[in-house]
Amino acid sequence: MLLNGPTLFVLSALVLSYLVTGLARRLNLRCLSDVIPPEFEGVFDPGQYRRSQEYMRAGARLEQLRESFDTFLACAFVLAGGIGWADSLARGLAGRLGLGELGVGLTFLGGLALAQAVLSLPFDVYATFRLEARFGFNRTTPGLFIADRLKGLALGAILGGTLVSGVIWAYMRLGSAAWLAAWGVVAGFTALMLWLGPAWLLPLFNRFTPLPPGELRSAIEAFAARHGIGLDGIFVMDGSRRSAKANAFVTGLGRKKRISLYDTLMDRLSHEQVVAVLAHEVGHSLRRHILKGFVTAMLKTGLLLAVLQAMLASAPLQLAFGVAQPSVHVGLAVFALAYQPLALLLAASANALSRRFEFEADAFAADSPERAKALAGALKELSVANLANLNPHPLAVWLHYTHPPVLERVRRLEDAARAGEAGMPTHN
Repeated sequence: MLLNGPTLFVLSALVLSYLVTGLARRLNLRCLSDVIPPEFEGVFDPGQYRRSQEYMRAGARLEQLRESFDTFLACAFVLAGGIGWADSLARGLAGRLGLGELGVGLTFLGGLALAQAVLSLPFDVYATFRLEARFGFNRTTPGLFIADRLKGLALGAILGGTLVSGVIWAYMRLGSAAWLAAWGVVAGFTALMLWLGPAWLLPLFNRFTPLPPGELRSAIEAFAARHGIGLDGIFVMDGSRRSAKANAFVTGLGRKKRISLYDTLMDRLSHEQVVAVLAHEVGHSLRRHILKGFVTAMLKTGLLLAVLQAMLASAPLQLAFGVAQPSVHVGLAVFALAYQPLALLLAASANALSRRFEFEADAFAADSPERAKALAGALKELSVANLANLNPHPLAVWLHYTHPPVLERVRRLEDAARAGEAGMPTHN
């Protein structure tokens, strides 16, 4: 058993993260209530509302089980010297294949990623075919589920392997400037994925068909023209192949935007509500939220890569985990385990920024009382369709929510609609 200062630190980090997320989950469950908020009376019937509470409880139980399993396994892996064992295994395999140190690193990290994917598979299967099916959401067939996982593994190997290769090479070759080079690699790769992802990667998983001419397309084009938005296409995505849940998104880093609507969204909402949802998504683009989010994420990444470089400079730290020789890939694995509490804090700060962006996009969409009412109505309908939790605990929101609680969003939008009708300025 490996029990020393560095391993104790990693174990403490893992357990602390587990306890904090578990506390947030328990507090979230305590906030559940059978009382329907006044804003949702007549939208959520009592039976549906009770069903949304049970959906929340069932999901929380599965999350608790998954996190308990993951934390126990990670702690056991560290204590049993699993990092050193995996490193020796990777070195032996890479040696037989004639691979160098970079190949060893990719074998080591790829093996850990594959093991994690395999171990999480039972939870994914249960979530999809039992939990989501129980509440009427799942439409994924076993064949589609398998195809998605195989495509995900292939993309992870190709894209993830390329990114990790660049990072490992930088730390192996560039000395004190390594973290800056690795930062450039990650930033460039992320920007490339933002550009290529919508047109090249998403179609690997979903079909996108042009929205046919008609009232809805004309309304969307009129909205885009009014706001000076160039369109690179309006598409319907076959989200119903996997789930009954609904969504929409706008992509494109340049002047032209690509609009994608889930077919389930169009089945659920009126044309006015669909345009209001798209107005919200366009608001993200015009307010440069994608760019701001990218810059914020890259600043966080730069900080983490600088900390990683300082940790890699300490050979005794890695040797404490039972490895035969220090390496960049072992340092990456140890860092990924040790920084979990910091990851929670950084994610919470990013989520706070994201929630602010959501309010700003709502304010952009609510440019008239009619549009504000339409967006509020759309959020209500989607909350019912997705069995949303209307009253999450503040700690759960702070830690995990990228969107503000829907009840808060609806209240702001309805206040804006009333203010607009009264001729008063709004303060969304």
